[in-house]
Amino acid sequence: MTRRYDALIIGGGHNGLTCAFYLARAGLKVRVLERRHVVGGAAVTEEFHPGFRNSTASYTVSLLRPQVIADMRLADHGYRVIERTISNFFPFPDTYLKLGGGTDRTLAEFARFSKKDAAAYPAYDAALERVADVLRDLSLQIPPNVGGGLTALAAAARQGWPIAKLDIATQRDLLDIFTKSAREFLDGWFEDDHVQSAFAFDAVVGNYAGVSTPGSAYVLLHHVFGEVNGKKGAWGHAVGGMGAITQAMARACELAGVEISLEAPVAKVLVDGNKVAGVLLESGEEVAAPLVAANVGPALLYRQMVEASDLPEDFNRRIKGFKTGSGTFRMNVALSELPDFAVLPGKEKAEHHTAGIIIAPGMDYMDQAFIDAQQHGWSKKPIVEIKIPSTVDDSLAPPGCHVASLFCQQFDPALDWDAHREEVADLIIDTVTEHAPNFRGSVIARQIHSPLDLERKFGLIGGDIFHGHMSLDQLWSARPVLGHGDYRSPIGGLYMCGSGTHPGGGVTGAPGHNAAQAILADRSLVSRLFRR
Repeated sequence: MTRRYDALIIGGGHNGLTCAFYLARAGLKVRVLERRHVVGGAAVTEEFHPGFRNSTASYTVSLLRPQVIADMRLADHGYRVIERTISNFFPFPDTYLKLGGGTDRTLAEFARFSKKDAAAYPAYDAALERVADVLRDLSLQIPPNVGGGLTALAAAARQGWPIAKLDIATQRDLLDIFTKSAREFLDGWFEDDHVQSAFAFDAVVGNYAGVSTPGSAYVLLHHVFGEVNGKKGAWGHAVGGMGAITQAMARACELAGVEISLEAPVAKVLVDGNKVAGVLLESGEEVAAPLVAANVGPALLYRQMVEASDLPEDFNRRIKGFKTGSGTFRMNVALSELPDFAVLPGKEKAEHHTAGIIIAPGMDYMDQAFIDAQQHGWSKKPIVEIKIPSTVDDSLAPPGCHVASLFCQQFDPALDWDAHREEVADLIIDTVTEHAPNFRGSVIARQIHSPLDLERKFGLIGGDIFHGHMSLDQLWSARPVLGHGDYRSPIGGLYMCGSGTHPGGGVTGAPGHNAAQAILADRSLVSRLFRR
């Protein structure tokens, strides 16, 4: 062993950096080990064509917890988010729908399709907000560890009490969201397919499922519990791209004394007598530490970095069954001009160009995309979200040009993507071109990330942007495995701090924050025991 630290962080993604910051602030000597040449994990900004920069994987911000932003003083390090004027723009074959821009605008938009749905929207929005508040409250709490005795029982009671105090209508909504499909849930509120589609899209973002798949309503909720600049449910663009967030985090970490090592991939977690001893780098270097926090997903950590013989038999069996694969195909494109939509013509920048542009025209369309992926490997008519950040941040592209993120669903994670990636990329471009006829001709260059590319480049097993399915059996105390939902692994001193833990995926910082609290609580307990 060459050098010794109090704690090592495997992976310099946003959660790893968050965890490192809190540990270093508490006085620990911390080293972050990042496999790539740039810190940030999947939240990075990179040049993919000369003069064109974009958020390479993660591409929009809302879920980052305000407490993390404040504690790390990210605004002092360049963190700035521009809110969307309207949240989303949905082109349909013969019409369009704009979502957001204030309640009055949304009501008027819905009324074009259904006056009944417009009347129902305020109650729907209020119900979803009440349930989202539950998730906000739970997001920065350590889930109770089932089987953990009185301490876990007390934690369960403490976290369950706010739910118990909810009125019966909200408790019913909560039950619906955790158990129903998005289609079933939305059918209970709205009648028009255009209106339903505006909300159903959130249920399939990063979710290899259809809107009729049981449990998909929860993923819808997961995408609305965030906020931007104090506005609940809002989404925005990080100036400088998502990499600006993690670069700000890295600066906060360095000021706290964290050592960040790039191009330092971890090969193995070293274990001695059921206690972590450090890590082995791919270079052959061994780094010693009594604490290791893994920002990689559970599938990567326990299937590749930890020897099976160091884990309990039942835990190994459960981890083998841990579900990954979000069905995501991610592209970045350099554009010579803005898309000119058939249903809303114009290549000059307009508010719909600054929004999330969602090609998912109908609930049946979204379900069929998933059916196609299961039967053929990819959807013949994929779901595509387009974000054009250069419309609000001109530092990302040359004058007169733009960059766009294409976030696409549904694609079988198990397919041989080396054989099909270019064909599918063409299909995605064609899908957008059906709605914006100038799109294909405006593409100067493209960067392709198939599910396999996402795994190779970012360590996302199965290309899973959430580090694991967001299904009921893999949430809260059961994320990733019941009995280890409290960020603690079966190995003493080995912790998990990534999106494969509560509260799940997205750029939240919550797993990193919560894992650090678990680590510091354990150190405090050990210190008290030794003082006795």
